[in-house]
Amino acid sequence: MSTSALAARLRQHGRPLLVEAVSLREPGTDEVLVELAYAAINPVDRYVAAGRVASDASLPRILGSEASGSLDGAPVLVCGHDLGRAKDGLWATAAVVPRAAVTPLPAGVDLKQAAAMGVAGVTAWTVVSQLAKVAPDDRVLVLGASGGVGSIAVSLIRSIGAKVWGQTEDAKKRAWISARGADQVVVTGSAGLVEALAGLNPTVVLDPLGGAYTGPAITALEPFGRLVIFGTSAGLRGEIGIQELYRKAITVRTYSGLIEPSDRLALGVAGALSALAAGQLRVSVDSVMALAEVNEALARQAGREVLGKLVLDLRQV
Repeated sequence: MSTSALAARLRQHGRPLLVEAVSLREPGTDEVLVELAYAAINPVDRYVAAGRVASDASLPRILGSEASGSLDGAPVLVCGHDLGRAKDGLWATAAVVPRAAVTPLPAGVDLKQAAAMGVAGVTAWTVVSQLAKVAPDDRVLVLGASGGVGSIAVSLIRSIGAKVWGQTEDAKKRAWISARGADQVVVTGSAGLVEALAGLNPTVVLDPLGGAYTGPAITALEPFGRLVIFGTSAGLRGEIGIQELYRKAITVRTYSGLIEPSDRLALGVAGALSALAAGQLRVSVDSVMALAEVNEALARQAGREVLGKLVLDLRQV
């Protein structure tokens, strides 16, 4: 096993990460040393690098909140337990982690796809199956359907048998979203959302955008519809019609992986991995980039140049 590793470390908020050699301490009680293979890039990683999340955690610090690899030769997923936020993370060739952060992978699961299960996979599975409780007779709108979570959610909803529409502001992404399983793709911003959804009359809206999108989503929803909010990539604040919300008896649920208790996170990981192994959800990997290209990968994600997930090959430095 490794006694040292190469890792992408944050030395100063707002500055590029440095890929450098680090010494690995001996595992303590209930800890293990995991050899890492692939890691996903997530928006929360950018927020950590910028100091918007876990700004008071010690520096320098290894970033990365989820990765796949091996423990004693067996394939595993590593995620949760504040890895990459309050503690050293997983953008490294190896890491010492809590044993509870390690989940064995089902047979046949691809390591690159597994690397996205701890954040995007868990989020998609949780909002679709646990919060929105999507059923075959539902009509579902997925906002931001070309994103890491949105694209996984589209594939999962399709496997359930519900009608699913995907939203994007970029017409060039229409065919890609359709290929993920969307029955229809609406190319619109927030201002045209209600009109664009006239043929769907959604019973469920999954909203990772927030901002100016949440109000029109409520307007578009059928009475007794369900809205699940799990992001604000379009803006931190927006206006909603309170009277419309209560008169239509809309149920609003929210999800934040940053504060998810360990037991519920474990449930989400198990559910997402099971669905991945069964072919009920798919992870679309946009690109696999070397660990040394981590800053380029973060910049690509920030520029919304990514379809699905960006994955780091931690063994390619």
